Amino acid sequence: MNDLLRSFGRALASVLHPRMLWLTFVPFLAAAVVWGAILWFSWQTLIGATRTWLDGWSFTNTLYHLFDWLGFSSLHAAVAPFIVIAIAIPLIVVSVLLLIATLSMPTVIKHLSVRQFPSLEMRHGGTWYGSLAHSLWTTFVCLVVLVITLPLWLIPPFFALIPPLLWGWLTYRVMTYDALALHASSDERRILVRRHRLPLLLIGVASGLLGSLPTLLWASSVWLIVLFPVMTAATIWIYAFILVFSALWFGYYCLRALQRLRAEQQGPHGTAPVPY
Repeated sequence: MNDLLRSFGRALASVLHPRMLWLTFVPFLAAAVVWGAILWFSWQTLIGATRTWLDGWSFTNTLYHLFDWLGFSSLHAAVAPFIVIAIAIPLIVVSVLLLIATLSMPTVIKHLSVRQFPSLEMRHGGTWYGSLAHSLWTTFVCLVVLVITLPLWLIPPFFALIPPLLWGWLTYRVMTYDALALHASSDERRILVRRHRLPLLLIGVASGLLGSLPTLLWASSVWLIVLFPVMTAATIWIYAFILVFSALWFGYYCLRALQRLRAEQQGPHGTAPVPY
């Protein structure tokens, strides 16, 4: 627990470094341009398709009757846009995560290596292509689970539990590989993931909970849908900031764990190796 809190504090201090702040803008600009273009040209088509899909559900009529009974008939028109946003935001988050994992994470780890772990040997147990393949496969699994569980997102308390758990697992799987790719060997990475699985998952879930904060912006008011382009841009940058912070948190924790593992392997006098 001390290592979790210590790495959290150091990550929080480091994320405000100008170089780290700049790393939040690189994936933000890339994701904002791509997703802005997609949503700008397909928004009305997506809304129309979603309304047609909703009209075929008996649950939708029940939901509309509930809105009428509560005196919120105006929410009928907001259901389809809200669902489009609910689907778009996870896809945006995943794209930002992949951009940070492939573009920003190596810079984050090099930053930590120079400032905090200058004596830690680099054994290059992972590659950029390995990171990309690992990230894409993990993302595919996460998206499959997301689609399967999507109907539960309309039911309390699942809408508050499923997203942080999914993003937490995804972040943990992607960030751990990238945090250790430069310094750890393949065997060391497997040992560390097995030994520290629970703390790493806790960091991932905590990052997922932080990542749910931008969603609260949308949930706070239906009328924010009118400001969709501006709110989407703000949401993407907040996600980028949180994910860079998460990369630093994983980086500090994993490199410190690697440092301890090698100290154990060297033995008490730094000469004889110790079996795992």
